[in-house]
Amino acid sequence: MQDIELQQIWKLYDEKLQEQLIFNRKNAAEITKLKVKSELASLRPIKIFTVMAGILWVFFLDLLLINIFPGGSMFLLISIGFIALVNNIAVGIYIYQLVLISVINISSPVVKTQKYLASLVNSTLWVTKILMLQLPFWTTFFLSSSWLGTGNPIFWVIQGVITLSFAGLAIWLFINIRYENRDKRWFKFLFGNYEWTPIMKAKEMLVQIEEYEQE
Repeated sequence: MQDIELQQIWKLYDEKLQEQLIFNRKNAAEITKLKVKSELASLRPIKIFTVMAGILWVFFLDLLLINIFPGGSMFLLISIGFIALVNNIAVGIYIYQLVLISVINISSPVVKTQKYLASLVNSTLWVTKILMLQLPFWTTFFLSSSWLGTGNPIFWVIQGVITLSFAGLAIWLFINIRYENRDKRWFKFLFGNYEWTPIMKAKEMLVQIEEYEQE
């Protein structure tokens, strides 16, 4: 009789323990979801500021390009034109990121949220890659076509070295700005902590939530 009672008590205790574990996992998952929401919310102010500053910047560049188009030099038109194009694309991507952040719902399935975060990661990488392409054009906008035949050869050698160096750097960054390099020191320096770190923290926490739900 005592054995049966002990077994019943143990079974009851085991059930209570399982219920408590399930309750704790659910609580942990909900708390982690709130942390994910907080990390993503921290991105919104910097994104909004970047979009507003970017719109003013591209408006200035577009206006400048329109004004100098009739009589501007070939170097100036090409340089400002490319810089304006790159920055217009960047502003569009930042607006897209703001939309992504707004539509992410932590109550949605983890897989769906992970897809949104993957899009956020990819767009963050691509906007930086694209912006890097403008580097060499900042070394050519002041040049004049009339200098081609009359300029000092030493000047053109120095100018060529500088422009090619910036072009090489831009191409190298465009190729190497990849998710696989996220732990490299130059990558961390380039991206800083304001835009990249919250996304990575959110990704890690989503993995934790997925583990809680699978247990």
